[in-house]
Amino acid sequence: MRRNRSATLALAASVLALSAGLAQAQTAAPVEYDLRFDDAVHHEARITVTWRDVGTEPLRVRMSRSSPGRYAIHEFAKNVYSVSAVDGAGRALTIGRTDPYGWTIPGHDGTVSVTYTLFGDRADGTYAQIDATHAHLNIPASLMWAEGQEARPATVRFRPVAPDWRVATQLRPTEDPYVFTAPNLQYLMDSPTEVSAHAVREWTVDDAGTPRTIRLAVHHAGTDAELDRFAASARKVVDQQIAVFGDVPDFDFGTYTFIADYLPYVSGDGMEHRNSTILTDTRSFAQADFDQLGTLSHEFIHAWNVERIRPAELEPFDFTDANPTPSLWFAEGFTSYYGPLTIRRAGEQSVDGFLADLGGTLGFIVNNPGRAYGSPQEMSLRAPFVDAATAIDPTNPTIFTSYYPYGQIIALALDLTLRQRFPGVTLDDYMRRMWRVHGVTEQPFTPDDLVEALAVTTGDRAFAEDFFARHVEASELPDFGPLLGQAGLVLRPARPEAAWIGGPPIRATGTALMVTNVPARGSPVFEAGLSRGDEIVSVDGVEMNADADWAAVVAARKPGDTVEIAYRQRGADKTTRLTFAADPAIEVVRVETAGGSVTEAQSAFREAWLGPAS
Repeated sequence: MRRNRSATLALAASVLALSAGLAQAQTAAPVEYDLRFDDAVHHEARITVTWRDVGTEPLRVRMSRSSPGRYAIHEFAKNVYSVSAVDGAGRALTIGRTDPYGWTIPGHDGTVSVTYTLFGDRADGTYAQIDATHAHLNIPASLMWAEGQEARPATVRFRPVAPDWRVATQLRPTEDPYVFTAPNLQYLMDSPTEVSAHAVREWTVDDAGTPRTIRLAVHHAGTDAELDRFAASARKVVDQQIAVFGDVPDFDFGTYTFIADYLPYVSGDGMEHRNSTILTDTRSFAQADFDQLGTLSHEFIHAWNVERIRPAELEPFDFTDANPTPSLWFAEGFTSYYGPLTIRRAGEQSVDGFLADLGGTLGFIVNNPGRAYGSPQEMSLRAPFVDAATAIDPTNPTIFTSYYPYGQIIALALDLTLRQRFPGVTLDDYMRRMWRVHGVTEQPFTPDDLVEALAVTTGDRAFAEDFFARHVEASELPDFGPLLGQAGLVLRPARPEAAWIGGPPIRATGTALMVTNVPARGSPVFEAGLSRGDEIVSVDGVEMNADADWAAVVAARKPGDTVEIAYRQRGADKTTRLTFAADPAIEVVRVETAGGSVTEAQSAFREAWLGPAS
């Protein structure tokens, strides 16, 4: 359920302002959380939550069903059990349960203490992992809350199982290194926490004379020298991102914390929060060749874009339901554009490396069949179905285009178009406009506000409305060749002579080759009448039993060649003819690489956009 704008702004201000949290602390007893990890080896935490001065009505306590930064439903209550409750005198209370998400506690004396066991063994941006090495806690997956008590401040005490464990969190610290506070439920739920023997590197950045601390807390099995190298790279990227927006966010309590777990038993992820981010990777720095910098760069952009330049539909965040918005193409997609771009500008990736990645993403979107089924706004609204959502029934994978790369390519199109049509204007200017109007003020934006910002940035409302109508509300893409040509870049087929079938991989099952997924409409596999689960028995009379058999078939053909395929479809033996197409993959390279010469103007454009070559 969406709330009206005035209510949204009022509660957003309450959520985000520390002064509001302090005022609440004076008028309501804080909710007290106590977390123990005595049985961490079995992935269990024992948690006690106490509410005081809650009146005499039954208290309804519950677990969340969604989490900040995620847009789908997640059933966190399934990992909570052994629930008990006592009143202020220590008397046992009766607990009623009529639905899967919470518990109702009547007959108390105004004080209720609930104790429960939490199981957690997935370390990423959404869930919790508890073991002998750490407690990695996404708060909505870990802590109960009470309906009607959301405005109360909270005190959280962590009881580590090892003396070298310390706490990394955006929660407000106290004099006790294991006790932290939050001004209200919204802030508490948005504050992931790592309790472990992690290493810390930190530095300060200048915010118009005010120092802000950037902290990197890393739980890993690497060396101090590796962490120092990573921190130095991160610092360069942070500086480039500050340069994009021309300002540093006013981090609550003066600090922003990267909370990272780079361990073989975690799950790879990245998740933004107001003053922190979770970073997880199964690889060490050495194993990944420091590739973790890409996720760090993406997530820190969110300190501006999403956490403060925030879609109106996400204010306030509803922990009981999915939180959809039509603007994820901007919130996540433009962030996906600036993540690698600021790494390049920082000199942490070569121009050719950046272009190789960009070409892959551009080709993925240009050739993506999902664009025929929806615009960037439409794909954003499908997030509750795809953002780590789970379902047992199969879906058609060719009708969805992820708003991450989709929005990234819209950002590329807008940046290059602005540089082409409006001298001296770039996407950085557009982002700064959004920051001044909606970020600094923390006034949530609507889709119309995005159009308005572009109109003001360019001084051309007709251009702004036309760009959004064609590329955001519809699925049109511009001709990228001339746009990239401004920078002396060439857009060309990556493998023009290669035969291509389109659609899903064909893999060996032991007795035949199987079409592994639904083919895209119009692809050679689709036109041949093949679909998911079909088994290819032979091609032009040659039996197909192994992956190498199919690879040999493709390698021996060129675009336009036709083969006869014998296959089995749901128990029926059939034959069909498949005509190979030309591989539509594209790449972006420097004109010098393509055998041409870059002009002085192109070289200047390239450097202004991508930074000096390194």
